[in-house]
Formats: sequence, structure tokens, C-alpha cells
Amino acid sequence: MARQRDAFRIILLGALTILVLVKVSMRYLLSLVIFLFSTAGVASSAHSAEPLKIGLSMALTGKYAALGDLSLKAYKLWEADVNKRGGILGRSVTLVVYDDKSDPATASEIYKKLILVDKVDLVFGPYASDITEAVAPVTEQYGYPLLASGAAADVLWQKGYKYLFGVFITASKYTVGFLEVLVNNGFDKVAVITADDLFSRSIAKGTKAWATRFDLDVVFFEEFRKDAKSLDEIVKRAEQSGAQALIVCGHMDESINARIALKNTGWSPRAYYATVGPAVQKFHDVLKDDADYTFSSSQWEPSSPFPGAKEFAAAFSKAYRKMPSYHAANAYAAGQILESAIRKAKSTDRAKVRDVLASLDTITIIGRYGVDATGKQVRHFATTVQWQKGKKESVAPPEIVTAMPLWR
Repeated sequence: MARQRDAFRIILLGALTILVLVKVSMRYLLSLVIFLFSTAGVASSAHSAEPLKIGLSMALTGKYAALGDLSLKAYKLWEADVNKRGGILGRSVTLVVYDDKSDPATASEIYKKLILVDKVDLVFGPYASDITEAVAPVTEQYGYPLLASGAAADVLWQKGYKYLFGVFITASKYTVGFLEVLVNNGFDKVAVITADDLFSRSIAKGTKAWATRFDLDVVFFEEFRKDAKSLDEIVKRAEQSGAQALIVCGHMDESINARIALKNTGWSPRAYYATVGPAVQKFHDVLKDDADYTFSSSQWEPSSPFPGAKEFAAAFSKAYRKMPSYHAANAYAAGQILESAIRKAKSTDRAKVRDVLASLDTITIIGRYGVDATGKQVRHFATTVQWQKGKKESVAPPEIVTAMPLWR
């Protein structure tokens, strides 16, 4: 009988132990299931977060195509780089891009489509001042901050826009560094010729004003049609003025055509300067040795001392097998600026991002970003460059000089 009671106690104790273990196991199993489902939900939420869509039009065909292509390549490089870092605020970045064909009206319609149909979160600016001028009213109307990475015409910041922000110096200051170089080397007479587009006219107007401040005599000042193929006649008239230096305000084609005109007419001014074109490798590729001695302004060079500048140049060269121009660097810098603004705002809310951009002070691969009350860039400075023996050298300002200027 005692043995039966002992056996019963052992069986009862075993049963109770099993029940306890089962109860604990069930609790553990339930907790584990809840944990797995919750973490899976978090992971799924992060993984399935809507991409941050940033729209833009770019001049992939038409008169600005060469520079538009460089700009888009840089935007794509920034997109890849930011996504490697995990995106922005947990969201991957997706660019939505259309070809505006270097046409202002087309670009305006594209930005309406980006905002109303594609419903992009944010936008980047197109290439060229005249195209940005057509786009700005659209982005202003719908409250989209617009970083003008490809525009510098002063008039853009004289219209009271609240959502337009400059990335680099305005056109009226493009030639300031070169004019200072001329004064320091004994020049006193300059000729200025300009294409009749918005950007070029802004440069020419600014050049005339700054030349007066530097006590330089503008002995010739004339405009030509943007689509002019030959500039021989206007160059002849500039030569007859007695100018020691010729300044050409325009884009790539004008800079090349003016240099060809100098050769055709036999005029060799002591200094030849042109905007935009000579800052790009294509200028030398087209003109070969005739590119030598040409001056220009650059908003960035691979030798620039700013954080990430050399790394950007190396990455761009590796990805596309060509060196980036300042146009490409400006586009990449716009990405850096927008990313900084979003992170500082801790939001992609466009009004909040706009407010941050209005007061942001940051360093990019092209230098310092900071705007005034109109959105005009006021902290960036340009470099004066010159082609010497097939190589583009920085000749001013003194802090980043790689060679001294050469004269004919």
C-alpha cells in the first residue's frame, strides 16, 4: 500500500512538472511568436517604405545637351551614393527624369507633370538659366523648393521667389576673378561680346559694371545672336577697338566659335576669356592646341580643397570614363545640399525643407552654401582657369593656384 502511495506521488509530481514546463514553454513560444511577428513587421515596414521621389528635367538633347548630360550623370552618381548609405530618413532615393530638349516651354510642362501626375516628393533644377526661368513659376506655385544647380542669371533672384535657391555664384560675378587678374597684370582696355540669351547678358552686364570698379576701360561692347555660326565680323570690330583682352559671354558653342574667329581674323589679343565652354574638356578636344592660353571661370575643379571634391572626381571618372566639369559638380552639390536640408528638417515636408534651405550654412564639394533673403547664393566663389599646354590650370585665387597665368 505504501509503495502504491509513493508511486502515485511520483506520478503526480511528474505530471505537475510536465504541466509547469508546458505552461512555461507555451508562454515562451507565445512570446517568441509575438516577437517574430513584430520584428518582421518593423523590417517589412522599413523595407517597403515608399522611395523618396525627386523629379527633374534635363537637357539631354538640343543646344545644352553636352552640359546637361554631365549634370545628369552627377545626379545619378549622387543617387547611387546616398542609397548606399541607406537613403534619407530611411527612404531610398529615386530620380524621375525627363528630357526637356533644351526648351523652356517643354521644361515647364515637365515640372507640371512631375508635380501633378508623378507626384514627386521634391525636385531638382534643370540646366540653363532660361530653362530655370520657365520652371521657377511652376515650382513656386506648388510650393516645391528648387535648387538651381544649373542657373546663375541674376534676374532669377529679382522676382521675389520664396522657393528658389542658388547653388553657385550669380552670372554678374562670373568674370570678377579674371578682371582682377587683368588689373594685376597691367591691362586697361577690354572688349566684351555677348550672346543674346538671359545668362550671357547677365554676365556681360556684370562684367561692364565690375570693369568700371576695377578702372578698366570697356572699349567695345556688342551683342550677337545665340545661333550665330560665325563670329568673324564682330571679332574684327572688337580688334579695331584697340582692346588688349577679349571677353566672350556665352556657352560652349560661343566660346569655340569666338576662338575660331580669332584664328580666322588673325587677331591674337594678349588675353582671351570665354565663359562655360573652356571649363569643360570638350573645349580642348575640339580646338586642340588652339585651346591654349584661353581663360575661363570655373565653379569647381578636381583640385578644389573642399571635402569630397577629389573623391567625387575619382568616382565620376571611374563611373563614366571622363572627368567631371563644374556643371557636374554643381549638380552633385545640389544633392548634398538637399540631403542636408532634409536631415536638418527631419522631414521631407516641402515647407520645412524650404525654411532650412533659406538659412542653411554647409560645405559641399564645390565649397560653402549660403543664400541671402532672396535665395541668391552669396558664400560660394569661383576659380579662374587657363588652358596651358593642353592642361587646364587654376590661376586664381592665390589660395588654389596651380600655375601662373600666361599671356600672348
